[in-house]
Amino acid sequence: MSDSIEQNPDAGQQRKRTIRSFVKRTGRMTESQQRAMDEHWQQLGLTHEQGQLDLAQVFGREAPLVVEVGFGNGDSLVEMAQREPEKDFIGIEVHEPGVGRLINNVVSLGLTNLRAYCHDAVEVFSDCIADESIDRMQLFFPDPWHKKRHHKRRIVQPEFVEMVRRKLKKGGVWHMATDWEHYAEQMMEVMSEAPGYKNVAADGQYVPRPDTRPLTKFEQRGERLGHGVWDLMFERID
Repeated sequence: MSDSIEQNPDAGQQRKRTIRSFVKRTGRMTESQQRAMDEHWQQLGLTHEQGQLDLAQVFGREAPLVVEVGFGNGDSLVEMAQREPEKDFIGIEVHEPGVGRLINNVVSLGLTNLRAYCHDAVEVFSDCIADESIDRMQLFFPDPWHKKRHHKRRIVQPEFVEMVRRKLKKGGVWHMATDWEHYAEQMMEVMSEAPGYKNVAADGQYVPRPDTRPLTKFEQRGERLGHGVWDLMFERID
C-alpha cells in the first residue's frame, strides 16, 4: 500500500495513512479452513479490539511466551507449539487462508498452547501486547521488498525494533531469518545499531539455524539449489 492521504468525512480533516509492511494477499479458504474459522475462531482467535491481553486468562496458565509475526501457512509455528508444550505461542498473520490453515491444524492436533491474530502486527504490538511479556520473538522470511524504492516497507526498521524491545522481557530474544542476503545485511545493520540489544552470536554475526526453528520445505528446496539462509538472534539487555 502506498503512502497516501485519506479524507476523514466525519472530522473534516485529513490524516496520513501509515505505510504497511505487507500486502494483504487475498485467497480462497478451503472448506476445512473456513469450517475451522467458523467453529473455532472464538476459542483460538484473538482480535485487536480485545485490547491488551491477559495472558493467564487467554491460556489458562502462566508460561513463557513466544510471538511470531507473519507465520504464513502456520505449519512451522504449529510444529514449534507441538515441540514446546511448556511454552505458549501467539501467531500474527494477515493472510486469512493461512490463519484458517493454522486454526484447522491446531484443532486437529488438539493443541492448547497456540492462539492467532489475523491483523496488522504493528497495531497488535502497540495495543495488545504488554511491555516485558515476550520471551521469544520470531520473524521468519518476511517480505524482502527487494526493489530499492520499496525498502522502506521492510518491517525491520528502527521504530518497530524499538517497539519489539519494549515488549521483550529482559533476556528475551528476537530471532529473525531471511533468504535474501541484502535484507539480512540490513537487519544486521539496524539491529547492531539499536540500543538495548546484544547479538547472541559470539562473533557478532549470524547464528546457525537453532533447533527451535523447523526446517521448512521451501528452505530445504532452497538448500538443494544452493540458496543461503541467514539467522539473526538478538537479546534484550536493557
